[in-house]
Amino acid sequence: MNLTDLFDLSLKGRRHAVALEFAGATFTFGDLDRRSNRLAQLLRGRGLRPGDRLCVHLANCVEMIDLYLACMKTGIIFVPINPLYRDREIAHILGDAEPSAVVSGASFESAAPIWHPATLAGEAAALADERPNVPLDGDAPAAILYTSGTTGASKGAVLTHNNFEANAINVLVCWQITAADRFLLALPLFHLHGLGNGLHSWLASGCRMRLLERFESAKAAEEFLDFRPTLFFGVPTIYVRLLDVPAEQSREIGGFMRLFVSGSAPLAAPVLEEFRARFGHTILERYGMSETFMIAGNPYAGERRPGTVGLPFPGISIRLLDAEARSVTEGETGEIHVTGPTVFTGYWRREQATPGAFVDGYFKTGDLAVRSPDGYYTLCGRQSDLIISGGFNIYPREIEEFLEEQEEVAEAAVAGAPDRIRGEVPVAYVVLKAQVGAAELIERCRANLASFKVPREFVVVDRLPRNAMGKIQKHLLGKVG
Repeated sequence: MNLTDLFDLSLKGRRHAVALEFAGATFTFGDLDRRSNRLAQLLRGRGLRPGDRLCVHLANCVEMIDLYLACMKTGIIFVPINPLYRDREIAHILGDAEPSAVVSGASFESAAPIWHPATLAGEAAALADERPNVPLDGDAPAAILYTSGTTGASKGAVLTHNNFEANAINVLVCWQITAADRFLLALPLFHLHGLGNGLHSWLASGCRMRLLERFESAKAAEEFLDFRPTLFFGVPTIYVRLLDVPAEQSREIGGFMRLFVSGSAPLAAPVLEEFRARFGHTILERYGMSETFMIAGNPYAGERRPGTVGLPFPGISIRLLDAEARSVTEGETGEIHVTGPTVFTGYWRREQATPGAFVDGYFKTGDLAVRSPDGYYTLCGRQSDLIISGGFNIYPREIEEFLEEQEEVAEAAVAGAPDRIRGEVPVAYVVLKAQVGAAELIERCRANLASFKVPREFVVVDRLPRNAMGKIQKHLLGKVG
Protein backbone atom coordinates (compact mmCIF):
# COMPACT_ATOMS: atom_id res chain seq x y z
CA MET A 1 0.00 0.00 0.00
CA ASN A 2 1.21 3.51 -0.76
CA LEU A 3 -0.11 7.00 -0.06
CA THR A 4 -2.26 7.11 -3.18
CA ASP A 5 -4.19 4.07 -1.90
CA LEU A 6 -4.84 5.92 1.36
CA PHE A 7 -5.85 9.15 -0.38
CA ASP A 8 -8.21 7.25 -2.70
CA LEU A 9 -10.56 6.87 0.25
CA SER A 10 -11.33 10.52 -0.52
CA LEU A 11 -10.17 11.08 -4.11
CA LYS A 12 -12.38 8.21 -5.33
CA GLY A 13 -14.61 7.41 -2.38
CA ARG A 14 -15.79 11.01 -1.91
CA ARG A 15 -15.07 12.36 -5.37
CA HIS A 16 -18.24 14.49 -5.56
CA ALA A 17 -17.78 16.07 -2.12
CA VAL A 18 -16.31 19.55 -1.81
CA ALA A 19 -12.73 19.04 -0.70
CA LEU A 20 -10.91 22.35 -0.81
CA GLU A 21 -11.44 26.09 -0.63
CA PHE A 22 -8.62 28.38 -1.66
CA ALA A 23 -8.69 32.08 -2.60
CA GLY A 24 -12.44 32.00 -3.21
CA ALA A 25 -12.41 28.88 -5.43
CA THR A 26 -13.73 25.43 -4.47
CA PHE A 27 -12.67 21.98 -5.66
CA THR A 28 -14.15 18.53 -5.17
CA PHE A 29 -11.97 15.52 -4.40
CA GLY A 30 -12.70 14.36 -7.95
CA ASP A 31 -11.43 17.69 -9.31
CA LEU A 32 -8.16 17.27 -7.41
CA ASP A 33 -7.80 13.67 -8.59
CA ARG A 34 -8.23 14.66 -12.24
CA ARG A 35 -5.95 17.70 -11.97
CA SER A 36 -3.15 15.69 -10.39
CA ASN A 37 -3.61 12.81 -12.87
CA ARG A 38 -3.05 15.23 -15.75
CA LEU A 39 -0.04 16.73 -14.03
CA ALA A 40 1.35 13.25 -13.36
CA GLN A 41 1.10 12.52 -17.08
CA LEU A 42 2.91 15.76 -17.84
CA LEU A 43 5.76 15.09 -15.41
CA ARG A 44 6.29 11.67 -16.90
CA GLY A 45 6.12 13.18 -20.38
CA ARG A 46 8.91 15.55 -19.36
CA GLY A 47 11.07 12.59 -18.42
CA LEU A 48 10.68 12.30 -14.64
CA ARG A 49 10.67 8.75 -13.28
CA PRO A 50 10.35 7.07 -9.84
CA GLY A 51 13.18 8.16 -7.57
CA ASP A 52 13.80 11.45 -9.38
CA ARG A 53 13.57 14.54 -7.19
CA LEU A 54 11.26 17.46 -7.93
CA CYS A 55 11.97 20.58 -5.88
CA VAL A 56 8.92 22.76 -5.28
CA HIS A 57 9.51 26.37 -4.25
CA LEU A 58 5.98 27.74 -3.78
CA ALA A 59 3.79 29.37 -1.17
CA ASN A 60 0.58 27.57 -0.25
CA CYS A 61 -1.60 27.16 -3.35
CA VAL A 62 -3.72 24.58 -5.17
CA GLU A 63 -0.89 23.97 -7.63
CA MET A 64 1.35 22.81 -4.80
CA ILE A 65 -1.27 20.24 -3.79
CA ASP A 66 -1.58 19.12 -7.43
CA LEU A 67 2.19 18.65 -7.63
CA TYR A 68 2.32 16.73 -4.38
CA LEU A 69 -0.42 14.32 -5.46
CA ALA A 70 1.18 13.92 -8.89
CA CYS A 71 4.49 12.98 -7.26
CA MET A 72 2.80 10.45 -4.97
CA LYS A 73 1.12 8.84 -7.99
CA THR A 74 4.34 8.54 -10.00
CA GLY A 75 7.03 7.75 -7.43
CA ILE A 76 8.74 11.11 -7.95
CA ILE A 77 10.28 12.34 -4.70
CA PHE A 78 8.70 15.62 -3.56
CA VAL A 79 11.23 18.13 -2.17
CA PRO A 80 9.57 21.30 -0.83
CA ILE A 81 11.62 24.46 -0.32
CA ASN A 82 10.69 27.27 2.02
CA PRO A 83 9.56 30.15 -0.26
CA LEU A 84 11.17 32.63 2.15
CA TYR A 85 14.61 31.16 1.56
CA ARG A 86 17.21 33.31 -0.11
CA ASP A 87 19.54 32.29 -2.94
CA ARG A 88 22.21 30.88 -0.62
CA GLU A 89 19.74 28.61 1.19
CA ILE A 90 18.07 27.50 -2.03
CA ALA A 91 21.43 26.74 -3.61
CA HIS A 92 22.32 24.43 -0.72
CA ILE A 93 19.15 22.35 -1.15
CA LEU A 94 19.42 22.22 -4.94
CA GLY A 95 23.05 21.19 -4.72
CA ASP A 96 22.26 18.49 -2.20
CA ALA A 97 19.03 17.07 -3.65
CA GLU A 98 20.14 17.32 -7.29
CA PRO A 99 16.58 17.55 -8.61
CA SER A 100 15.54 16.80 -12.16
CA ALA A 101 13.56 20.03 -12.14
CA VAL A 102 12.40 22.88 -9.91
CA VAL A 103 8.90 24.36 -9.84
CA SER A 104 8.89 28.01 -8.84
CA GLY A 105 7.44 31.37 -9.73
CA ALA A 106 10.72 33.03 -8.76
CA SER A 107 14.02 33.25 -10.61
CA PHE A 108 17.32 32.03 -9.21
CA GLU A 109 20.32 30.07 -10.39
CA SER A 110 19.72 26.35 -10.85
CA ALA A 111 21.48 23.60 -12.74
CA ALA A 112 18.08 21.94 -13.15
CA PRO A 113 15.36 23.54 -15.31
CA ILE A 114 12.93 25.84 -13.47
CA TRP A 115 9.32 25.30 -14.47
CA HIS A 116 6.70 27.94 -13.76
CA PRO A 117 3.56 26.49 -12.09
CA ALA A 118 1.21 28.35 -14.45
CA THR A 119 3.00 26.89 -17.46
CA LEU A 120 2.70 23.38 -16.07
CA ALA A 121 -0.99 23.88 -15.26
CA GLY A 122 -1.69 25.16 -18.77
CA GLU A 123 0.02 22.23 -20.46
CA ALA A 124 -1.52 19.66 -18.11
CA ALA A 125 -5.05 20.94 -18.78
CA ALA A 126 -4.85 19.62 -22.35
CA LEU A 127 -3.90 16.07 -21.28
CA ALA A 128 -6.07 13.07 -20.48
CA ASP A 129 -6.98 12.69 -16.81
CA GLU A 130 -6.08 9.00 -16.72
CA ARG A 131 -3.86 8.10 -13.78
CA PRO A 132 -0.45 6.67 -14.73
CA ASN A 133 0.09 3.06 -13.71
CA VAL A 134 3.21 3.19 -11.53
CA PRO A 135 3.53 0.32 -9.01
CA LEU A 136 4.93 1.54 -5.69
CA ASP A 137 5.28 -0.14 -2.32
CA GLY A 138 5.24 1.53 1.06
CA ASP A 139 9.01 1.56 1.40
CA ALA A 140 9.40 3.86 -1.60
CA PRO A 141 10.63 7.35 -0.67
CA ALA A 142 7.83 9.91 -0.89
CA ALA A 143 9.56 13.14 0.11
CA ILE A 144 12.78 14.70 1.30
CA LEU A 145 12.24 17.38 3.91
CA TYR A 146 15.19 19.55 4.84
CA THR A 147 15.68 20.16 8.53
CA SER A 148 15.51 23.67 9.92
CA GLY A 149 19.25 24.04 9.94
CA THR A 150 19.35 26.01 13.18
CA THR A 151 22.80 24.50 13.76
CA GLY A 152 24.92 23.91 10.68
CA ALA A 153 23.79 23.13 7.13
CA SER A 154 20.35 21.59 6.79
CA LYS A 155 20.09 17.89 5.96
CA GLY A 156 17.41 16.15 3.92
CA ALA A 157 15.31 13.62 5.84
CA VAL A 158 14.12 10.86 3.50
CA LEU A 159 10.50 9.97 4.35
CA THR A 160 8.74 6.95 2.89
CA HIS A 161 5.12 6.32 1.97
CA ASN A 162 4.93 4.04 5.02
CA ASN A 163 6.23 6.83 7.29
CA PHE A 164 3.55 9.22 6.07
CA GLU A 165 0.80 6.61 6.25
CA ALA A 166 1.61 5.52 9.80
CA ASN A 167 1.60 9.13 10.97
CA ALA A 168 -1.65 9.96 9.18
CA ILE A 169 -3.43 6.99 10.75
CA ASN A 170 -2.13 7.91 14.20
CA VAL A 171 -3.28 11.51 13.85
CA LEU A 172 -6.71 10.59 12.53
CA VAL A 173 -7.39 8.04 15.25
CA CYS A 174 -5.87 9.91 18.18
CA TRP A 175 -7.48 13.25 17.32
CA GLN A 176 -10.78 11.77 16.08
CA ILE A 177 -10.59 13.49 12.68
CA THR A 178 -13.41 12.49 10.31
CA ALA A 179 -15.14 13.60 7.12
CA ALA A 180 -17.50 15.63 9.31
CA ASP A 181 -14.72 18.06 10.28
CA ARG A 182 -14.09 21.44 8.71
CA PHE A 183 -10.37 22.12 8.69
CA LEU A 184 -8.74 25.55 8.52
CA LEU A 185 -5.08 25.20 7.49
CA ALA A 186 -2.77 28.21 7.60
CA LEU A 187 0.53 26.35 8.07
CA PRO A 188 3.06 26.26 5.20
CA LEU A 189 2.99 23.10 3.14
CA PHE A 190 6.78 23.02 2.77
CA HIS A 191 7.01 21.92 6.43
CA LEU A 192 6.10 18.56 7.95
CA HIS A 193 3.52 20.19 10.25
CA GLY A 194 1.48 21.51 7.34
CA LEU A 195 2.22 18.64 4.98
CA GLY A 196 2.46 15.47 7.06
CA ASN A 197 -0.19 16.44 9.60
CA GLY A 198 -2.30 19.02 7.81
CA LEU A 199 -2.57 17.85 4.21
CA HIS A 200 -2.66 14.18 5.15
CA SER A 201 -5.32 14.61 7.84
CA TRP A 202 -7.51 16.23 5.21
CA LEU A 203 -6.87 13.79 2.36
CA ALA A 204 -7.16 10.66 4.49
CA SER A 205 -10.29 11.77 6.36
CA GLY A 206 -12.17 13.35 3.48
CA CYS A 207 -13.09 16.48 5.43
CA ARG A 208 -13.56 19.93 3.92
CA MET A 209 -10.50 22.17 4.14
CA ARG A 210 -9.92 25.87 3.64
CA LEU A 211 -6.27 26.51 2.81
CA LEU A 212 -4.75 29.92 3.47
CA GLU A 213 -1.63 31.16 1.75
CA ARG A 214 -0.35 32.16 5.17
CA PHE A 215 -1.61 33.09 8.62
CA GLU A 216 -2.47 36.78 8.91
CA SER A 217 -3.36 37.87 12.42
CA ALA A 218 -5.39 40.86 11.20
CA LYS A 219 -7.68 38.54 9.19
CA ALA A 220 -7.69 35.55 11.55
CA ALA A 221 -11.02 36.20 13.27
CA GLU A 222 -12.69 36.89 9.92
CA GLU A 223 -11.43 33.58 8.47
CA PHE A 224 -12.63 31.62 11.50
CA LEU A 225 -16.06 33.26 11.59
CA ASP A 226 -16.60 32.91 7.83
CA PHE A 227 -15.48 29.29 7.43
CA ARG A 228 -16.54 28.12 10.91
CA PRO A 229 -13.98 25.30 11.18
CA THR A 230 -13.99 22.53 13.75
CA LEU A 231 -10.26 21.79 13.45
CA PHE A 232 -7.16 24.01 13.47
CA PHE A 233 -3.42 23.34 13.66
CA GLY A 234 -1.03 26.10 14.70
CA VAL A 235 2.34 26.98 16.16
CA PRO A 236 2.72 28.86 19.47
CA THR A 237 3.21 32.23 17.80
CA ILE A 238 -0.15 31.83 16.05
CA TYR A 239 -1.89 31.15 19.36
CA VAL A 240 -0.25 34.19 20.91
CA ARG A 241 -1.66 36.29 18.04
CA LEU A 242 -5.12 34.74 18.46
CA LEU A 243 -5.19 36.09 22.02
CA ASP A 244 -5.69 39.51 20.40
CA VAL A 245 -9.07 38.45 18.99
CA PRO A 246 -11.84 40.40 20.81
CA ALA A 247 -13.51 38.50 23.64
CA GLU A 248 -16.94 38.22 21.99
CA GLN A 249 -15.45 36.78 18.78
CA SER A 250 -13.21 34.44 20.79
CA ARG A 251 -16.26 32.96 22.51
CA GLU A 252 -18.10 32.57 19.20
CA ILE A 253 -15.12 30.82 17.59
CA GLY A 254 -14.79 28.53 20.59
CA GLY A 255 -18.47 27.63 20.20
CA PHE A 256 -18.05 25.90 16.83
CA MET A 257 -14.45 24.65 17.19
CA ARG A 258 -13.73 21.05 18.21
CA LEU A 259 -9.94 20.92 18.46
CA PHE A 260 -6.96 23.29 18.48
CA VAL A 261 -3.54 21.59 18.11
CA SER A 262 -0.14 23.20 18.70
CA GLY A 263 3.32 22.00 17.72
CA SER A 264 6.70 22.83 16.11
CA ALA A 265 7.85 24.74 19.22
CA PRO A 266 7.06 24.65 22.96
CA LEU A 267 3.78 26.28 23.98
CA ALA A 268 4.14 28.43 27.07
CA ALA A 269 1.80 27.30 29.85
CA PRO A 270 0.48 30.86 30.44
CA VAL A 271 -0.56 31.05 26.76
CA LEU A 272 -2.44 27.76 27.09
CA GLU A 273 -4.23 28.98 30.21
CA GLU A 274 -5.19 32.36 28.74
CA PHE A 275 -6.37 30.73 25.52
CA ARG A 276 -8.54 28.32 27.49
CA ALA A 277 -10.10 31.22 29.40
CA ARG A 278 -10.84 33.20 26.22
CA PHE A 279 -11.84 30.46 23.74
CA GLY A 280 -13.10 27.77 26.10
CA HIS A 281 -10.71 25.15 24.66
CA THR A 282 -7.55 23.54 26.00
CA ILE A 283 -5.01 23.48 23.18
CA LEU A 284 -3.69 19.97 22.50
CA GLU A 285 0.09 20.22 22.48
CA ARG A 286 2.07 17.56 20.67
CA TYR A 287 5.71 16.93 19.79
CA GLY A 288 7.41 15.74 16.63
CA MET A 289 10.32 16.27 14.26
CA SER A 290 10.95 16.21 10.52
CA GLU A 291 12.82 12.92 10.98
CA THR A 292 10.15 11.20 13.08
CA PHE A 293 6.73 12.75 12.46
CA MET A 294 4.62 12.76 15.65
CA ILE A 295 6.39 11.33 18.69
CA ALA A 296 4.08 12.25 21.57
CA GLY A 297 0.96 14.25 22.26
CA ASN A 298 -1.45 15.15 25.00
CA PRO A 299 -4.56 12.95 24.84
CA TYR A 300 -7.70 14.00 23.02
CA ALA A 301 -9.79 12.34 25.71
CA GLY A 302 -7.89 12.84 28.93
CA GLU A 303 -5.74 15.39 30.72
CA ARG A 304 -4.01 17.94 28.50
CA ARG A 305 -1.31 18.87 30.95
CA PRO A 306 0.15 22.38 30.55
CA GLY A 307 3.86 22.45 29.80
CA THR A 308 4.01 18.81 28.65
CA VAL A 309 3.87 17.08 25.29
CA GLY A 310 1.89 14.18 26.67
CA LEU A 311 2.24 10.49 25.89
CA PRO A 312 3.86 8.54 23.02
CA PHE A 313 1.72 7.96 19.93
CA PRO A 314 0.68 4.37 19.09
CA GLY A 315 3.61 2.30 17.86
CA ILE A 316 6.18 4.81 19.11
CA SER A 317 8.75 3.74 21.70
CA ILE A 318 10.76 6.32 23.64
CA ARG A 319 13.92 5.94 25.70
CA LEU A 320 15.42 8.67 27.86
CA LEU A 321 19.18 8.26 28.04
CA ASP A 322 21.95 10.24 29.73
CA ALA A 323 25.25 11.25 28.14
CA GLU A 324 26.64 7.75 28.76
CA ALA A 325 23.62 6.13 27.03
CA ARG A 326 22.20 4.90 30.34
CA SER A 327 18.47 4.98 31.02
CA VAL A 328 17.30 7.68 33.39
CA THR A 329 14.52 7.30 35.93
CA GLU A 330 11.32 9.30 36.31
CA GLY A 331 12.04 12.92 37.14
CA GLU A 332 15.56 12.85 35.67
CA THR A 333 16.53 14.59 32.44
CA GLY A 334 17.60 12.52 29.45
CA GLU A 335 17.83 12.74 25.68
CA ILE A 336 14.81 11.40 23.78
CA HIS A 337 15.61 8.37 21.63
CA VAL A 338 12.71 7.14 19.51
CA THR A 339 11.79 4.24 17.24
CA GLY A 340 8.64 3.28 15.40
CA PRO A 341 6.99 3.11 11.95
CA THR A 342 7.09 6.89 11.46
CA VAL A 343 10.85 7.27 11.95
CA PHE A 344 12.70 8.20 8.76
CA THR A 345 15.08 5.94 6.88
CA GLY A 346 18.03 8.33 7.00
CA TYR A 347 19.50 11.55 5.66
CA TRP A 348 19.79 12.03 1.92
CA ARG A 349 23.34 11.28 0.80
CA ARG A 350 24.71 11.48 4.34
CA GLU A 351 26.36 8.08 4.65
CA GLN A 352 28.25 9.16 7.76
CA ALA A 353 25.57 11.28 9.45
CA THR A 354 22.82 8.64 9.21
CA PRO A 355 24.47 5.83 11.26
CA GLY A 356 25.56 8.37 13.86
CA ALA A 357 21.96 9.54 14.28
CA PHE A 358 20.85 6.14 15.59
CA VAL A 359 21.70 3.97 18.60
CA ASP A 360 20.41 0.39 18.69
CA GLY A 361 17.77 1.29 16.12
CA TYR A 362 16.59 4.35 18.07
CA PHE A 363 16.88 7.83 16.54
CA LYS A 364 18.68 10.36 18.74
CA THR A 365 16.46 13.44 18.68
CA GLY A 366 18.82 15.78 20.51
CA ASP A 367 15.83 16.89 22.61
CA LEU A 368 15.97 16.67 26.38
CA ALA A 369 12.95 15.64 28.43
CA VAL A 370 11.70 14.43 31.79
CA ARG A 371 9.12 11.65 32.17
CA SER A 372 6.57 11.82 34.98
CA PRO A 373 5.56 8.68 36.92
CA ASP A 374 2.34 8.49 34.89
CA GLY A 375 4.16 8.69 31.55
CA TYR A 376 3.82 12.34 30.49
CA TYR A 377 6.89 13.87 28.86
CA THR A 378 8.06 17.43 29.47
CA LEU A 379 10.64 18.92 27.11
CA CYS A 380 13.63 20.64 28.74
CA GLY A 381 15.22 22.04 25.59
CA ARG A 382 17.74 20.86 23.04
CA GLN A 383 20.84 18.96 24.09
CA SER A 384 22.86 21.57 22.19
CA ASP A 385 21.17 24.26 24.32
CA LEU A 386 22.64 22.79 27.49
CA ILE A 387 24.66 25.33 29.48
CA ILE A 388 27.38 24.01 31.79
CA SER A 389 28.26 26.68 34.31
CA GLY A 390 30.84 25.93 36.95
CA GLY A 391 30.15 22.21 36.58
CA PHE A 392 26.38 22.63 36.91
CA ASN A 393 24.02 21.69 34.06
CA ILE A 394 21.50 24.40 33.18
CA TYR A 395 18.54 23.70 30.89
CA PRO A 396 17.43 27.03 29.34
CA ARG A 397 13.79 25.96 28.94
CA GLU A 398 13.30 25.96 32.71
CA ILE A 399 14.45 29.58 32.98
CA GLU A 400 12.48 30.61 29.89
CA GLU A 401 9.24 29.19 31.26
CA PHE A 402 9.73 31.04 34.54
CA LEU A 403 10.40 34.34 32.76
CA GLU A 404 7.34 33.89 30.52
CA GLU A 405 5.21 33.53 33.63
CA GLN A 406 6.07 37.14 34.56
CA GLU A 407 3.25 39.46 33.53
CA GLU A 408 5.63 41.99 31.96
CA VAL A 409 7.37 39.41 29.73
CA ALA A 410 5.88 38.42 26.38
CA GLU A 411 8.62 36.02 25.28
CA ALA A 412 12.01 34.87 26.55
CA ALA A 413 14.98 32.91 25.30
CA VAL A 414 18.07 31.93 27.29
CA ALA A 415 21.45 31.07 25.82
CA GLY A 416 24.94 30.51 27.17
CA ALA A 417 27.62 33.17 27.05
CA PRO A 418 31.35 32.54 27.60
CA ASP A 419 32.65 33.28 31.09
CA ARG A 420 36.30 33.22 32.13
CA ILE A 421 35.64 31.68 35.53
CA ARG A 422 32.53 29.52 35.12
CA GLY A 423 32.97 28.50 31.50
CA GLU A 424 29.45 29.62 30.55
CA VAL A 425 26.75 31.72 32.16
CA PRO A 426 23.09 32.09 31.13
CA VAL A 427 21.97 35.28 29.37
CA ALA A 428 18.26 36.05 28.93
CA TYR A 429 16.80 37.80 25.88
CA VAL A 430 13.32 39.13 26.63
CA VAL A 431 10.50 40.76 24.68
CA LEU A 432 8.52 42.96 27.06
CA LYS A 433 4.85 43.88 27.05
CA ALA A 434 5.25 46.18 30.06
CA GLN A 435 8.23 47.96 31.58
CA VAL A 436 10.27 46.08 34.16
CA GLY A 437 13.86 46.54 35.20
CA ALA A 438 16.59 43.96 34.90
CA ALA A 439 17.23 44.22 38.63
CA GLU A 440 13.63 43.27 39.36
CA LEU A 441 13.78 40.24 37.06
CA ILE A 442 17.05 39.14 38.63
CA GLU A 443 15.50 39.32 42.09
CA ARG A 444 12.51 37.23 40.99
CA CYS A 445 14.83 34.65 39.44
CA ARG A 446 16.92 34.51 42.59
CA ALA A 447 13.79 33.90 44.62
CA ASN A 448 12.65 31.01 42.45
CA LEU A 449 15.73 29.46 40.82
CA ALA A 450 19.02 28.06 42.03
CA SER A 451 21.73 30.73 42.04
CA PHE A 452 23.66 29.22 39.13
CA LYS A 453 20.52 29.36 36.96
CA VAL A 454 19.96 33.10 37.41
CA PRO A 455 20.77 34.94 34.14
CA ARG A 456 23.83 37.13 34.48
CA GLU A 457 22.41 39.60 31.98
CA PHE A 458 19.01 40.57 30.60
CA VAL A 459 18.86 41.90 27.05
CA VAL A 460 15.61 43.55 25.98
CA VAL A 461 14.85 42.96 22.27
CA ASP A 462 11.97 43.88 19.98
CA ARG A 463 11.59 40.29 18.81
CA LEU A 464 13.24 36.89 19.04
CA PRO A 465 14.79 35.49 15.85
CA ARG A 466 12.67 32.60 14.57
CA ASN A 467 12.60 30.35 11.54
CA ALA A 468 9.49 29.97 9.37
CA MET A 469 7.87 27.50 11.77
CA GLY A 470 8.29 29.67 14.85
CA LYS A 471 11.33 27.97 16.36
CA ILE A 472 13.75 30.33 18.07
CA GLN A 473 17.16 30.43 16.37
CA LYS A 474 19.41 30.78 19.38
CA HIS A 475 22.56 31.14 17.33
CA LEU A 476 21.17 34.52 16.18
CA LEU A 477 20.23 35.86 19.61
CA GLY A 478 23.28 38.05 19.94
CA LYS A 479 22.45 39.71 16.60
CA VAL A 480 18.99 41.05 17.48
CA GLY A 481 18.19 44.31 19.14
